[in-house]
Amino acid sequence: MKGEEEDPPVEKPKSLGRTALLLLPLQFLFRGGEAALPLLLALWFGRNDATNAQVLLAKFFTFSGAILVACFQDSAFVPTLMRVRVDTPARTGHVAGSILSYTLVLGFGIALLMGGGAAAWAHLRYPPEITAVARGLTFFYALHMFALCVRAFLVGLLNSHHAYAAYPVASGIGMGVALGTIFVAKRYMGITAVPMGLFFGEIVSSFLLYQVARRYVTLRFGFTREPELKIFVALVSAEVLGNVVTRINPLVDQMVASWSSIEGGGTILNYAFDVATLPTSLVQASFLSVMLSHLSQHAAEGDRGQFRHTLRRSLLWVIALLAGACFLLFLVRKPAMRLIFAHGAMDVGGADLIAEVLPFALLGTVPFGVLLVLARAHVALRNTRIMITMGILNAVLNAGFNIAFFRVLGLAGIALATAVMNLVVAIVFYVRLRKPLETLAPDQGAG
Repeated sequence: MKGEEEDPPVEKPKSLGRTALLLLPLQFLFRGGEAALPLLLALWFGRNDATNAQVLLAKFFTFSGAILVACFQDSAFVPTLMRVRVDTPARTGHVAGSILSYTLVLGFGIALLMGGGAAAWAHLRYPPEITAVARGLTFFYALHMFALCVRAFLVGLLNSHHAYAAYPVASGIGMGVALGTIFVAKRYMGITAVPMGLFFGEIVSSFLLYQVARRYVTLRFGFTREPELKIFVALVSAEVLGNVVTRINPLVDQMVASWSSIEGGGTILNYAFDVATLPTSLVQASFLSVMLSHLSQHAAEGDRGQFRHTLRRSLLWVIALLAGACFLLFLVRKPAMRLIFAHGAMDVGGADLIAEVLPFALLGTVPFGVLLVLARAHVALRNTRIMITMGILNAVLNAGFNIAFFRVLGLAGIALATAVMNLVVAIVFYVRLRKPLETLAPDQGAG
């Protein structure tokens, strides 16, 4: 095992743009399975009551998992570890190991609580034939949520060491395992094979990430109360609460979609959002995590000039890339949706409905990308206390716009509501960034 003296001090990061460009091929190559997942689910399972239950429970556990996953991935965990690495690098393993130890216990408790609650709700909500399916979905989604927490911790740990390539590679291999498991098990387990396969995939992904993380830091497990643990909890609590409130939006979207008379309306809406957020997912994985690590290091070093320079360039790149991708998707939406979705159990009418909703979903892609950049800027400055009020604003706007626009546009109105909400929240994030920026020293680096 490594000694404490072997944990290296923080190094100067490589160019943000160059790192992101080098990661992009890895994202395309190894994360293609994530993009293919909704297409394969449409091919294998189509749209029906069981798929609606699967989508709703998936959204529920995504919402629940935000309590844990949001603690680590692109969160205050990165600037917290970055601060330790700048000030006392030899203590990185102790701090990270202590945080993980407490998280594993907390994660098990939350998975047990949320799983029991979801099972009880499904028993009351669904008819007997769907209830049996929902129980299996609930069990494996609870396990999947716990595995996601471990993976998110390892990704955050690696990002704080500027080791970004491991995540897309491990994610790709894990998703390959997941898809293979679903394909084999669907014949025997039906839609329940989906969360089971995802769980096994996350186990493989987390194992690979842990092997890479050992090269950078020796995790020293234990329940010692490191000073940084209290700081981390204070910072991340507000961030997690904000994320939890925000994560209710997909649940609200699905509930409003259930008012639609369209068969499988919730499934159609979910696929439209999957396509619209695909460009953002690639940018988020290849660029935003790198950007957060760079901004966190500039903030830890107190360099306002470099911070503003990096943020400004990041906003320009994200806006340009997402706008171009959305324009291309809009041009080819109908033939593309037929080509992608109109196979197997999914009918042509369902693919056309996805194409009808897609333009409204695409309107929110650029504002969502801007929102993600600005949110990470606040996190890098450790200004996480605003996340609760921002989450409430997000949820209230989404619910209000959903109800208003659904009455006029149906499923497309739900997508438009999300777009308008993203725009308003991005503007508020930008306005509220000025004050925390004043805590950094003025213009030490490039302005």
